[in-house]
Amino acid sequence: MVNAYGPTEATVCATIWTCPADFNGSVVPIGRPIANTRVYLLDGHGAPVPFGAVGELYIGGAGVARGYLNRPELTAERFIASPFVEGDRLYRTGDLARYLPDGNLEFLGRNDDQVKIRGYRIEPGEIVARLCEHAWVREAVVLARQNGGGHKHLIAYVVCAPEAGSDEGGGGALAGALRAHLSARLPDYMVPSAFVRLAALPLTVNGKLDRNALPAPSDQAYALAAYQLPQGEVETALAQIWAELLGVERIGRNDHFFELGGYSLLAVQMLGRASNLGLSFSATDLFRAPVLKELASQICLQVQPSNSAVISVRPNGSQPPLFFVPSGFGDCSYVLGLAAEMDADCSVYALPWPPFDDVRPPTFEAMAAEVIVAIKQIQPRGPYRFAGYSSGAILAYAIAERLLSSDEVVSFMAFIDVSLPGASSNASLKNLAREFVLDRCGTLRDEYREVLERDTEQCSISELLEKAQQTGALAPDHDLHSDVSMYQRAAAFQRALQSYRIPSLPIEIYQFYASEPLSRWVPPDKQSGRDANLPKLGWDLVVDAGAIHAVPVPGNHATMVSNPENRQVLAHAISTALIGTLE
Repeated sequence: MVNAYGPTEATVCATIWTCPADFNGSVVPIGRPIANTRVYLLDGHGAPVPFGAVGELYIGGAGVARGYLNRPELTAERFIASPFVEGDRLYRTGDLARYLPDGNLEFLGRNDDQVKIRGYRIEPGEIVARLCEHAWVREAVVLARQNGGGHKHLIAYVVCAPEAGSDEGGGGALAGALRAHLSARLPDYMVPSAFVRLAALPLTVNGKLDRNALPAPSDQAYALAAYQLPQGEVETALAQIWAELLGVERIGRNDHFFELGGYSLLAVQMLGRASNLGLSFSATDLFRAPVLKELASQICLQVQPSNSAVISVRPNGSQPPLFFVPSGFGDCSYVLGLAAEMDADCSVYALPWPPFDDVRPPTFEAMAAEVIVAIKQIQPRGPYRFAGYSSGAILAYAIAERLLSSDEVVSFMAFIDVSLPGASSNASLKNLAREFVLDRCGTLRDEYREVLERDTEQCSISELLEKAQQTGALAPDHDLHSDVSMYQRAAAFQRALQSYRIPSLPIEIYQFYASEPLSRWVPPDKQSGRDANLPKLGWDLVVDAGAIHAVPVPGNHATMVSNPENRQVLAHAISTALIGTLE
């Protein structure tokens, strides 16, 4: 018996695997390339991935077709000149694979099936492959679904082997075992929040997975600890917040926030909700004590002052605090992981997204004034220190402008990969809509991407999201109303940014810039080098060039803060700069 793999664009067969007599059936490879065929596993920048890592499969050699008849745009996207063999052409399959230890290829699904969770692009097939390595799992599928709180999570559906035994009275035992298995092999963001046990995977009449028939996870699907009723006012209030955010009906005092699917963005929302109830604690407290009863023991119940929207990320330090300014989408969740890696002796706060008035369009000057009120409740006098990622750095600049005009001192400005804004343009708002929908959908199939490109000019954000839902790019139960509300606030922020006239200020800026371009796919021979002025990203037009300290950080605009290794480098660089300003 043989297993042959290949798309029509590569003359049907590109790789082949012959089943050995002692095959145990755990993984069926697609084998190795046939004669006169070359295969490559490449990352998003067209570079070969390390052995054993997941990459997109490209095919070269004599069997590659010339292209698609009368479809030059699609041909240019899918058929490219090989950067590895002179005169060869590669077909970009859209399939994901990795090399097994014996040199055979393992097929892991389509990159069309990729999902985007918390900024990470994830191949569910890689998670499934790891799940099926566990002795208790016979079959599995992994999907992204919204929970009751409207947050997208990874859900694993598993058909168990006899070794798993009965699930009667098991609570979260299966979920706990499989979570531990994956946590030892995959990064945290790839570990599903819930593990749903099924007798069999539901199939359509055509024999394909019926995704619509997969049930929503019950509490038993989560890695819940042995249940004990929350005790006291603080534990009860926390349990209610956790249940709403995590989509779990019953939270006990022994449950672990992160093992139930919690992550930085939910932690930020929990801190905000807890603060509204007068529960005073920091993100550091949560990371140190993620079990409900342990966290509750560290919380003070008090009437909260008017700066309750400010997130206390790290409450203690002998140096002046560092304030992180929110970006155009109001996201400050990246601050929690970044602050945890910083070794500067200062408290850290994440500032709130300023309120938006539907009647009066906001301006950056007005936003800055609102935010300064919250800042001064924590630190009445300077010197002030700010950091901002992406467009948040521009709002930080507007805050600095207002403080300097009041004779306050601004001693530190950290810009995390932000360019000086260019001339205002309606195109930038259209791009915002397009990128927003892409971010919500993750990787799109070619058909919907073409629809999105065509309709962005004519359709509202509501219509674009509805089209995405109709084509299956968004789940049927996806909360479109929440997305529309977030986009409208982001668009208001973008319009305010476009109207802001950036003045020249007598300050120093530390520009922590991404060392890699942000691109979904750029062939190596098409990647252009950064020009000499690019590390300053245009800010030398309004700030003295000698006052701009450019510091490279590994990764692109997204991965410099999302990738743990890159984030550690960024945190160390910011800490070094902070310490240097005190000397």
